[in-house]
Amino acid sequence: MRRRRVLIPLLALLLLAGCTGGGSPARDDRAPKGSRWQPEPGTAWQWQLSGTLDPDVDVPVYDIDGLDHPASAVADLHRRGRKVICYLSTGAWEDFRADADAFPASVLGRGNGWKGERWLDIRRTDVLEPLMGARLDICRDKGFDAVEPDNMDGYRNRTGFPLTAGDQLRYNRLIARLAHDRGLAVGLKNDLDQIPELVDDFDFAVNEQCAQYDECAQLTPFVRAGKAVFHVEYELPTSRFCPASRELRLSSMLKKYELGAWREPCD
Repeated sequence: MRRRRVLIPLLALLLLAGCTGGGSPARDDRAPKGSRWQPEPGTAWQWQLSGTLDPDVDVPVYDIDGLDHPASAVADLHRRGRKVICYLSTGAWEDFRADADAFPASVLGRGNGWKGERWLDIRRTDVLEPLMGARLDICRDKGFDAVEPDNMDGYRNRTGFPLTAGDQLRYNRLIARLAHDRGLAVGLKNDLDQIPELVDDFDFAVNEQCAQYDECAQLTPFVRAGKAVFHVEYELPTSRFCPASRELRLSSMLKKYELGAWREPCD
């Protein structure tokens, strides 16, 4: 798995019961199709999952950990004119999250390479749908505009479960529906092989290292559909991927593995 990020312990202030973390009133509206936020190709962005949040990057979109940040941080970014994406894991269990004990052992698989994380048995939607719905409620209630669900390609990894491509399609579409029911736009994280089947279900894409692995052309269905592709590289200099990114209309930047505030955008 190529995802690179630093895991940040969850503050005790977060409760699974839909805590808003900053006192903002819960939003119970459901946005009809067509009224959700729809980022366009080439939209600049900032992705910060570690360190003290820097709200001063002059871009229209921020992607931050949805369970680590309070509603007040989202509101502050909104006041600065940003749209805000809620990062959370939907395909892996994390032992440092407030809801960790709510996951039965039967749905926990192999470790996914990151301390404290294990793949989930995405076939068990009877268990996972209410748990993921509760996490998405937190994103909604804090005022996020969209969600970035991570670990969405377990079927291509050694999870400990006999997951199929069909299992992954069903689960990814479930996550997209749950997000849309809450008025949230939703991005497809990596899972390049299933883009043709999933592009209509998701509002944008988030990708890591498609240039390093010569895969960026696989993201063009999103661009053709008028949907942004938020893309990062970690190891290549910008001179190696920015020209192609501009041609493909990707929203690309160079980041360090810890996904702190530092960025070097292609624009």
